[in-house]
Amino acid sequence: MSPFLTEIASNAAPKKHKELGFGTRAIHVGSAANKETGAVIPPISLSTTYKQDAIGVHQGFEYSRSGNPNRDAFEETLASLEAGGAYGLAFASGSATTATVLQSLEPGSHMVSVNDVYGGTFRYITKVAAVNQGLETTFVDLENANDEAVTAAIRPNTKLIWVESPTNPTLRLIDIARISSIAHAHPSKPLVLVDNTFLSPFYSSPLLLGADIVLHSLTKYVNGHSDVVMGALILPPHHAALAAKLRFLQNAIGAVPSPHDCWLAQRGAKTLHLRMKAHGTNALAVAKVLEQSPYVEEVIYPGLASHPRNDLAYASLSPHARKFVDGQSLEGGFAYGGMISFRIKGGEPQAEKFLTSTKLFTLAESLGGVESLAEHPARMTHGSIPEADRALLGISGNLIRLSVGVEDVDDLLHDVEQALEVAAATL
Repeated sequence: MSPFLTEIASNAAPKKHKELGFGTRAIHVGSAANKETGAVIPPISLSTTYKQDAIGVHQGFEYSRSGNPNRDAFEETLASLEAGGAYGLAFASGSATTATVLQSLEPGSHMVSVNDVYGGTFRYITKVAAVNQGLETTFVDLENANDEAVTAAIRPNTKLIWVESPTNPTLRLIDIARISSIAHAHPSKPLVLVDNTFLSPFYSSPLLLGADIVLHSLTKYVNGHSDVVMGALILPPHHAALAAKLRFLQNAIGAVPSPHDCWLAQRGAKTLHLRMKAHGTNALAVAKVLEQSPYVEEVIYPGLASHPRNDLAYASLSPHARKFVDGQSLEGGFAYGGMISFRIKGGEPQAEKFLTSTKLFTLAESLGGVESLAEHPARMTHGSIPEADRALLGISGNLIRLSVGVEDVDDLLHDVEQALEVAAATL
């Protein structure tokens, strides 16, 4: 690696990272060659404690819960990948990340959350934070609510607005720039957090749209190989105090990832740009086949030209994703991540028949791995949400969620088509 890249990867200011392309940052930032051995790939540091030359005199590490070479390196990578980021914090899971953010809110706080929030987040907000902290939450349809309705939901004690875009599993699109503008103009000045798991730092850059915090379940696209459970927060340069507060909680609560998991996730991040292009291209092709199928009621993929908020999807693209999309010559839409939801004709029996008839799409929870997955939100990932609430959100028995992998696209299309035909035979 050149001296310039070595400097970038080790100790350069965050703004210098942005001079490099997304893929270059993914490969080099946080991955300087080992100074002792020259190893190009950072070694795994399993030690839990570190030698001090005198009391309090050490090389930056004391105890591995507080800091570890692998975690520090990976957090630097994360901060550089999320455009506009300066501080990265890694956690043992996405749920631990959510818990730490909400525990940072003072007693008696109120928050606003998108109503179509991930089931695990909904569970923590309503069954843990509400009970243990007295946290009050107002769930709002942030996709369709006008400015006045969003403003009316913010109280004097509102500390946080929780956004997912696209939402899980109905892929509703939230105008992050609009929500951020409303929040920052309000006297309460709540922070805006965006769960960017579905699009990853490749397709979306919420910090550039005004968000204060970005959250990721790194288990999904960033790691990308379905072999690590981890989460992260990324904050912009002007939130140094907030980053310090969250880092204190990271250490005090202790929900930190292992060195080996950090090493694996950092390795996965090095190919994020390549994988996300393939995920998006494949997903668009699958979405178009579903849209043309007589066995499908509705296809939800914001990259489709027919999607009612396709313009917002394009406007929300990160600068590097827009460069990629503009360079494609695809008809019927553009690549917009690897997640698709669709409603199969019939009902829950047909959905289950589809899910048990695919050969390449594995029936399993989670998403974002190189392999294609399919699941039934109402009975799997969002089963913790009350049935009446699921109905209001459109999480019906015939809704299927696909995480489109990076296999050969023709094989995926054939798999979807044959499974639809099997399911249709049961009508």
